Amino acid sequence: MQENSGQDDSDDQALLERLGREAGQLAMRWFGPAAADSPEVWMKEGDSPVSQADFAVDEFLKRELLAARPDYGWLSEETEDDGSRRDAKRTFVIDPIDGTRGFLNHMRQWCVSLAVVENNRPIAAVLECPALGETLTATYDGPALLNGEPIEACAFSDGTTLRVTGPRATQTALMKLEPHTVERMDFVPSLAYRIAMVAMGRADLIVARGSAKDWDLAAADLICHRAGGKLTDREGRTLSYNCSDVRHGQLVASCATRHDEMLDLARRAIDKAS
Repeated sequence: MQENSGQDDSDDQALLERLGREAGQLAMRWFGPAAADSPEVWMKEGDSPVSQADFAVDEFLKRELLAARPDYGWLSEETEDDGSRRDAKRTFVIDPIDGTRGFLNHMRQWCVSLAVVENNRPIAAVLECPALGETLTATYDGPALLNGEPIEACAFSDGTTLRVTGPRATQTALMKLEPHTVERMDFVPSLAYRIAMVAMGRADLIVARGSAKDWDLAAADLICHRAGGKLTDREGRTLSYNCSDVRHGQLVASCATRHDEMLDLARRAIDKAS
């Protein structure tokens, strides 16, 4: 069991869920062709977009979460990291809009990602997906839930088809290596939501290139884990969060009971595609 500091974990979870809902509704102000406002957009390093909606949600969550937990650290995609989070017992790890590019293209698979991290692992998590009407939640010692109902990761739902998301070249390589039928799933702009698809039993294997950061992963990692899934690096190692370096390498998510098999398959496909 995850060790914890004695803070009431249910209070943390309730806080994330309440503010996640409010943040999701705030983001919806700028979402879709019928949105109340069209967001301003800027390009970050690496040709990644960031929008007025990202900044508004980030500002709202930072203000409200730290007002409720002033002794917690803060790590967010849209806030400059001053390193002070490393001195805190617990840290909020936030992506105000995971899947910004899809959000701006009116795709519904984006989410507000919220997690509390302690001892380098998430202990409370919320993925708020307002355009889909979905809220995914988990705590370190409780079930993973979708809109309040338990979810469970499953591999090979029909026994013959492997449902995969990942880089196109990796998917092509998998089709040559895997004896099962490989189903290429439609592109999902949010990495957090792609990982959650394993937790919900909607995907069997997720392969991610080495560009993810803590805020993309922390909440989805816990939800996947508590649903019976597993997210690791390509060597099979559990991810650590709130370290000095928040970057992660190539990642694989699958049902925990078949993760070793899926990990080996993913590694061979990645290498073949390189």
